[in-house]
Amino acid sequence: MATVLLVIHLMIAIALIVMILLQRSEGGALGMGGGGAGGGMMSGRSAANLLTRSTAYLAAAFFVTSITLAILAKSDRTQPSILDTLSPTGPVNTSGNKPATPTPPASSLIVPAKPTAPSVPNSN
Repeated sequence: MATVLLVIHLMIAIALIVMILLQRSEGGALGMGGGGAGGGMMSGRSAANLLTRSTAYLAAAFFVTSITLAILAKSDRTQPSILDTLSPTGPVNTSGNKPATPTPPASSLIVPAKPTAPSVPNSN
């Protein structure tokens, strides 16, 4: 089910990209398209033509398939999250064996030398 829905979702995404790229620019963004003198408000293009309607339908279908895929992915999850298996003190030992005592890091095994008293320079 999820595979079929994913294939449909990808086909809708490709069709949506194609529909958006086929539409004529009205903004004047980057100086391209139909912006400029005589092309603004008085254009012959109606607000709800075939490309605009089909883009809206494809966008709605894209959102529906996205939400459906997210719901399916959540319901198909069988393994618990790693955050569900951790306790505040560390990982939960479910094997019944006694855990090994942790060894301290190597940096804590080195004992620092005692600092000596500061010496005063000789005036000779």
